[in-house]
Amino acid sequence: MMMMKMARRRPHQTCLISCMFMFLFFFSNQTSALDDGDEHQLQLLLSFKASINDPLNFLSDWNKTTSSNNPCNWHGITCDNNTTIKTFELSGRNISGKLSSSIFHLSHIETIDLSNNQLAGQLPKDMFVGVSNSLRHLNLSNNNFTGVVPQGSVSSLEVLDLSNNMISGQIPDGIGSFSSLKFLDLGGNVLLGSIPSSISNMSSLEDLTLASNQLSGKIPTQLGQLKSLKWIYLGYNNLSGQIPEQIGNLVQLNHLDLVFNKLTGQIPVSLSNLTQLRYLFLYGNKLTGPVPQSLFGLEKLVSLDLSDNFLSGEISENVGQLQNLEILHLFSNNFTGIIPSALASLPRLQVLQLWSNKFSGEIPRRLGYRNNLTVLDLSTNSLTGKIPDKLCDSGRLFKLILFSNSLEGEIPRSFSSCKSLGRVRLQNNRLSGEISAEFTKLPLVYFLDISGNNLSGRIGERKWDMPSLQMLNIGRNGFFGNLPDNFGSEKLENLDLSENRFSGPISPSFGYLSELMQLKLSHNELSGPIPQQLSSCMKLVSLDLSHNRLTGTIPTSLSDMPVLGDLDLSENDISGEIPPNLGVIESLVQVNISHNKLHGTLPYTAAFLAINASAVAGNDLCGSDTTTSGLPPCKRVKRNPTWWFVVTCSLVALMGFGVAAYVFVIMRRRNDLKVKTVEGEGGIWELQFFDSKVSRSVTIHDIFSAAKQGNVIAMGKTGISYRGESVLNGMQFVVKEDTMNSIPPSFRCKMVEFGRLRHPNVIKLIGICHSQKGAYVLYEYCEGKVLSQVMRDLSWEQRRKIALGIARALRFLHCRSSPSVVAGHVSPEKVIVDAKDEPRIRLSLPGMVQPDSKGFIASSYIAPEAKEGKGITEKSDIYGFGLVLIELLTGKGPADTEFGAHESIVEWARYCYSDCHLDVWTDSKIRGHVSSNQNEIVETMNLALHCTAGDPTARPCADELYKTLDSIMRTSSCVSSLKVSSPF
Repeated sequence: MMMMKMARRRPHQTCLISCMFMFLFFFSNQTSALDDGDEHQLQLLLSFKASINDPLNFLSDWNKTTSSNNPCNWHGITCDNNTTIKTFELSGRNISGKLSSSIFHLSHIETIDLSNNQLAGQLPKDMFVGVSNSLRHLNLSNNNFTGVVPQGSVSSLEVLDLSNNMISGQIPDGIGSFSSLKFLDLGGNVLLGSIPSSISNMSSLEDLTLASNQLSGKIPTQLGQLKSLKWIYLGYNNLSGQIPEQIGNLVQLNHLDLVFNKLTGQIPVSLSNLTQLRYLFLYGNKLTGPVPQSLFGLEKLVSLDLSDNFLSGEISENVGQLQNLEILHLFSNNFTGIIPSALASLPRLQVLQLWSNKFSGEIPRRLGYRNNLTVLDLSTNSLTGKIPDKLCDSGRLFKLILFSNSLEGEIPRSFSSCKSLGRVRLQNNRLSGEISAEFTKLPLVYFLDISGNNLSGRIGERKWDMPSLQMLNIGRNGFFGNLPDNFGSEKLENLDLSENRFSGPISPSFGYLSELMQLKLSHNELSGPIPQQLSSCMKLVSLDLSHNRLTGTIPTSLSDMPVLGDLDLSENDISGEIPPNLGVIESLVQVNISHNKLHGTLPYTAAFLAINASAVAGNDLCGSDTTTSGLPPCKRVKRNPTWWFVVTCSLVALMGFGVAAYVFVIMRRRNDLKVKTVEGEGGIWELQFFDSKVSRSVTIHDIFSAAKQGNVIAMGKTGISYRGESVLNGMQFVVKEDTMNSIPPSFRCKMVEFGRLRHPNVIKLIGICHSQKGAYVLYEYCEGKVLSQVMRDLSWEQRRKIALGIARALRFLHCRSSPSVVAGHVSPEKVIVDAKDEPRIRLSLPGMVQPDSKGFIASSYIAPEAKEGKGITEKSDIYGFGLVLIELLTGKGPADTEFGAHESIVEWARYCYSDCHLDVWTDSKIRGHVSSNQNEIVETMNLALHCTAGDPTARPCADELYKTLDSIMRTSSCVSSLKVSSPF
């Protein structure tokens, strides 16, 4: 019967059934092949998955139970003929965990790429043991691997990239057994020891990068045997000795970078044989002698950086042979002679920096005519003659830096049409003549300093129109006439018109400069009253009107300026009494009113309690016994008792309780700030507050209660910090218990100065309590979180705001006229960030070491000179801030990335800045902002590297730091798209 049914089927049905049988047979064989041949590989992959964390679920399809259990269909896997695994590529998947060695045992694997993840732990020691000879490409870069470079070899391996991890130890001698390697990158680790000579066995090697480690010893001469080399990068190590002559044998070399080592001797003449060389970077070493003239025969050079060495001699006119040169950095050397005129013939030259040398003579007259200049810095030399009028002929010149020379003549008229200019620094020369009206209308200039010259003329009658202007300094010239009443900019922050011959009144329009932080009009011939409108400059920190002919009284409105810290009205004809509220706002810490016509009593405010005698001299003032002014005490007029009683009763009747209340408040505030002797636990304590409100809210019992029951905020070797609260008034504060009693008696007299510091980005010191047994220091309590705790969750906008706030605080502390204050070991642990992303920095008091919130001193943020026992200075603060900037940009700090000494992360940052793409070194949390903020991020890293320079004198001052950072955030540089190797 069955046969009969089959016989009755139609032909096409029989064919279909046959095809189905064939398909099932083929699929069965294929599955069987996978089960029998690839089951082991599948288990290796699943073993890898089990060892890692995959928060974004990229490996969700790596599942043996799915309908398709063929790993060739899994994410990141590529196969040959859908059967043999060839490529394992999971770069940038945010994978963490430890690396399983299982993937190295895939039988036919050719490429393994796990770069740009968060993998950690030691590299498997057997990583290269039993590896298939098919493996050609291995990339584990930009993770957090530790341990040593694994032993063993893979004869077929062509690419080995272990860069930007935390691999330590020495480079094994067996590295030379990787005989087929073309690309070797071990940069950005913490490798020690010397470079093994066995590396010369890699006869096919084209790219060698060992930069940003701690390698020492000499560069092996055997490198000269690797004739295929095109790229050598050994920068940011501790290599010493001379540059081997044998490197001149590498005729295929395209890129030679040996920067920031300890190399000595002269530049080998043999480097002139490298005819294919396009990038030569030798900066940051100790090289001496002249530049070989034959070196200028390398016609393919695009960038030449020999800066920051001890090179000497003259620069040959042969430099004109470098017709492809775009960047030339020779600054910070000892070069002499004239600047070669041949530089003017280089058509592609964009960046020329020759500053801090001993060049003399004139600037080449045709410089800029045939070039493509964007940056020109010839400052701090001995140049003479006139400024060439061709410098801006490219139409792209953005930075023109010529200060501290002996240049003469006028500012070229051609600059008036140079619309690309953004930063102009011509100060401290011998320039003369007038400024053209067009020069004061340049649209992109944000920084203009022409001070310390012989310029003259009237500039007050013209209309200024510089909408980008943030900093203007025309001081120490011969300008006269009225002051300008408008500069065409709402962004002006620093204005210095001092030491000229300006006359007439101060225009009330200055009060409309809402961003103004520093105004200096001293040493002129200004007259008339101080305009009340100046008090509208709510951000003004420093006001200097000294050495003029100002009259009238001190405006009472100056007492209401919230952040005014320095006020100098000395050497004028100001009369009347000092406003009694001047100094009530405790930001005012430095006042000079000497040599005027003032009379009456010094105010009972903090600004005058400890004022220097010289700051009030030359008036008809009197003081009290509690001031340090040296003024005679105010006399009390003797009256008949009956008459005095009648007068007093009349005054009480007329003035009422208002006067009594006012006197009570003044006297109470004065008493509040005095040192009090109180009885507390364990004996007698001296208690002094620097804020009258706190003194009326917090008692000695509140302090002891906080120390016993308050929440621990920080813990360290010198004491514990607690959060306390006033029992009666509910005021919160922070008590730092100094268990070592490390507040020296010599410093206690300085506490008043620290206690008067008031700035929105500085945590206030509000009191001190001490006895022979111990001491407590009181700070205001700031609601917020420590920067180190929230760093990785911040957007780029939040980070840039925090950076600006810290820089603003440092400028306030350092740039006060006297005395400046050192923050001490600036680190993310000492910054509190509030709900509005505004940072508040906690100061380290002299004689005390502040523990951070993790309970240890943030030694990784200490500047090198401070570690050497040379003390903490303003430049130490700048160094710490530079490290904070690096951490804000990269998400990596000196401590938690285990770079060892803090120089290591700086070296790593320099390496990344010079030769890595932005996506490599920016924090993964802000990489989404890179494309739209590329210029800001690059320029900010540049500034961070300036701040962390090993030589403290090379670091910017706090004022320049803030202005530069703020201008970066506000202004996009037209040259930021250039790939400049040198961070300087």
